[in-house]
Amino acid sequence: MGRPEVFYTWEWALAVQFAYQSSCQPVLLLGYEGQDLVGVASLCASTSGNDFSFLAANTADYCDFLTEAAHRRKFVGAVFSELRSIAGASVTLANLPADSYTAQVLREETTSRGFHLFLRPAYDCAQIELGSGERRQELKNSLAHKKKLRRYLRELEREGAITFAHLQTSNQIEDALPAFAEAHVARFRSTGRVSSLSSAERRGFLLELARRFDGQGVVTLSVLKIEDRAVAWNYGFQFYGSWFWYQPTFDGGLEKKSPGYCLLARIVMEACDMDCMEIVDLGLGAEGYKERFGNRVRRTLHATVNQSRFRHWREVVRYGAASTVKRSPTVETALRRVLRSSRSPEAPVPASDKKDLD
Repeated sequence: MGRPEVFYTWEWALAVQFAYQSSCQPVLLLGYEGQDLVGVASLCASTSGNDFSFLAANTADYCDFLTEAAHRRKFVGAVFSELRSIAGASVTLANLPADSYTAQVLREETTSRGFHLFLRPAYDCAQIELGSGERRQELKNSLAHKKKLRRYLRELEREGAITFAHLQTSNQIEDALPAFAEAHVARFRSTGRVSSLSSAERRGFLLELARRFDGQGVVTLSVLKIEDRAVAWNYGFQFYGSWFWYQPTFDGGLEKKSPGYCLLARIVMEACDMDCMEIVDLGLGAEGYKERFGNRVRRTLHATVNQSRFRHWREVVRYGAASTVKRSPTVETALRRVLRSSRSPEAPVPASDKKDLD
């Protein structure tokens, strides 16, 4: 891949298969040139067997077909030729990077095979490009001298001595995961939402990732502690020049002292001192703090590919209606009010993002 991502690895695919085996039917389409494997499409099939999506769509920030650029067009075409043989086949490609070559070839390679493609914007992923040595030092100094950060750290230090740690072995991560999950669940419950870590499958997935990558220095559970008490976490990754801010949370009782902000600032400053790091990727979600930290954006796309013209136009109309609602605050507020009134008082409000970002 031109831009390697931890989400494209076999370890990630196997962790998904292991954790979600009761609801996931993996489908691998492999492309060969002679005896050489040159393309991989890791997909997941619905129970009906004719609806497909990326295998990692519900866990990964970026998904793609895996080939070198020279093989991409031919491989994408071969994938859809194969899927064309399945009556009524429908494919959903979520979190496809807009800068991927796949996005360029998708329309031609799907429409020529009788599919209808609807490609729309999905997420803007804020990133922090670290730059050259001089620029890194400027970025680090700028963060270190921010009045907001120094104020938060002073307030936290009144509670006790602060320490930071980055756990990378599976044993360390397994020991720390229960407190991390408990804090994440509690934080979401306090705002009327349901944390993904309420699910045993999600917790099992994070643990399986740590085991699959054990000894490679990839999975990194960063922790901010006050004395012996952990108060902020980020389950992230260090992979091919990218430090990923993947699933963060913090102790809700310390929200006004922003331990999560302090942890992110620390990660960025440490990344500035690592020659192997090029970016800190803040991932999916348009939270305000990400925009303030980030200095560039990587966009993702959402593609639906249907044999059925009816299903294609239904997707187009739904997206158009949703976009119209979002552009009209009055309509959106009224719709949310109707949805709230139709929900039972005990029912939690579902999280708006698959990753439940804080």
